[in-house]
Amino acid sequence: MTKPYFSPPWWAKNPHVQTILPVLTKVDRPPLSRQRLELEDGDFIDLDWLSQPKTGAPIVVLVHGLEGSSDSHYARRLLQDLAQQQISAVVHHHRSCSGESNRLARSYHSGDTQDLHACLAMLKQQHPGSALLAVGYSLGGNVLTKYLGERGETALVDRAVVVSAPLHLAACATRLKKGFSKVYQSHLIKQLQQKVRDKLNNPQLAALMPVSSDEVAQLSTFHLFDDKITAPLHGFNGVEDYYHRASGLPFLSQITRPCLVLHAKDDPFMNDEVIPANSQIATAVTYELHNNGGHVGFIDGGTPFRPRYYLEKRIVSFLIHSDKSPC
Repeated sequence: MTKPYFSPPWWAKNPHVQTILPVLTKVDRPPLSRQRLELEDGDFIDLDWLSQPKTGAPIVVLVHGLEGSSDSHYARRLLQDLAQQQISAVVHHHRSCSGESNRLARSYHSGDTQDLHACLAMLKQQHPGSALLAVGYSLGGNVLTKYLGERGETALVDRAVVVSAPLHLAACATRLKKGFSKVYQSHLIKQLQQKVRDKLNNPQLAALMPVSSDEVAQLSTFHLFDDKITAPLHGFNGVEDYYHRASGLPFLSQITRPCLVLHAKDDPFMNDEVIPANSQIATAVTYELHNNGGHVGFIDGGTPFRPRYYLEKRIVSFLIHSDKSPC
């Protein structure tokens, strides 16, 4: 098969235009219905359904990125496209990302595959004849990669697409300390800090949190936040242990389900350490590295006021049409 071709228009060659413009030009989101999944540890995650599947029809499972949701620009666009094609889809929200704080001190992280498995197992139980087709974006893409590699032949996903995943977490944390990328880090860290403050204001959870209110503002980088918050809350021995054990890159070689991985060389969240060597890629994995695209961007036309995207065409072609060219 000829590798699908992506080329940005002249006005969207800059990686920050590719990354930021999609946020500023969100499309309308189709109506969604919510389902709550109670977890074994007493917590919950919320699932937002585009539509329930007809008997035997596939379900596309969207796994959002850091602090994303069904309202994220990429989720809106894919849901809109799937609605037009009458394809069932559901958004898997990470804990605390559906608009309501989760019940426990812990939250979610880049290597948390247990919640995803619980979601997929529930979908399989309720819709046993439906193939599960998953797409993971950014952090959600790392989670999906790790899940597929961990589970191998027992993975409950039939086909998958991974978009702009930070497969080498330590390298990505370092990249986000530099240049304009610090703007993205600051934006996301502020959201994470607020969620920590909310839990510190809950008397039942405050005693379980590993930092005090005075310390939260000092956690201004992902490296500091993950060392003081993410690692201790989720059973890791410090930030380096977390980054090593949660990174998806080592799991690429263990994937047995058909999986498309999309990266852009100019992604401002990453550097070359995220790019796998050929020896690290399983035969079931199709790896596409594009020169441009930014972070979860891949604008290929339209206008700055109404961009057109390569991303959704490529996702649907791989998941639904078994890799027929979208072009």
